[in-house]
Amino acid sequence: MVTAVIWGATWLAITGQLGIVSPVASVTYRFVIAAAILLAWCWQRGVPLRFPWRAHIALAGQGACLFSLNYLCIYVAEQYVSSGLVAILFSLLAVLNVFGARVLFGAPLTVRTVLAAVLGISGVALMFFPEFGMMNNHPEVLKGIAFGVLGTLFACGGNMVAIYNQRTEVPVWSGAAWGMVYGAVISALIGVTIGVEWTFDVRPMYIISLLYLSVLGTVVAFLCYLTLLKREGAGFASYVNVVIPVVALLLSTLFENYQWTGIAALGAVLALAGNFWVMRRNHRRSEGEDRVSDS
Repeated sequence: MVTAVIWGATWLAITGQLGIVSPVASVTYRFVIAAAILLAWCWQRGVPLRFPWRAHIALAGQGACLFSLNYLCIYVAEQYVSSGLVAILFSLLAVLNVFGARVLFGAPLTVRTVLAAVLGISGVALMFFPEFGMMNNHPEVLKGIAFGVLGTLFACGGNMVAIYNQRTEVPVWSGAAWGMVYGAVISALIGVTIGVEWTFDVRPMYIISLLYLSVLGTVVAFLCYLTLLKREGAGFASYVNVVIPVVALLLSTLFENYQWTGIAALGAVLALAGNFWVMRRNHRRSEGEDRVSDS
């Protein structure tokens, strides 16, 4: 629950980063802080941080997709679309991960998974149906949706690289720490290239949201999630991803005045049901793997 609530609230916290400071600068600040904390934690606990240069190429790829480009797109998307809707759109990552693992690593794919994907995508489309109706007066909504989709695709790519890194025996914590370092560096390079102004917002809202995203949203929630992963297995831990958009939608309703319609409510149910279906399949498969491993 701690993991789900913290990550669910990060979508609203991102809105506190928007306005004065460029999203590129905000993402850079976030992962500079998070990387420093995680590197210190790894060093204190003796987690290995030295790897050959070939491993760093993959770690840089993980950082680019998972801790830079992904978040840059999400920050931009939330400038045009409510945080709860972006969270629902991002929840399709669970479906994309299954298909990505099938294409790249030969993971099994069943008819049930395909049907769950169709259900989830249909639900997301229904949730955005009212937004499409606003496009004549608010054409920037389409831009927000496009950046949300792009950010989700980058996150999927980052997850695939992370799977590769784990298979080459790079510890999860080490991979995350170096990924955040590379993510911060890549975001900074993008900022320099496009001429971003490296300003800072001294308002309490910006500072609090930055610290929340850097410390709680990135380091603490990740620690809780990995603890859950270790104790209960990947299948059970994956259910966190079903709860996160629920928390995000509730907070968006309370603080962003998100207006629910019957179609949007139906879409939310279908999207979450599709994700739950995928997660349930993964849960059963991981239980089977655990039994094989134990025997």
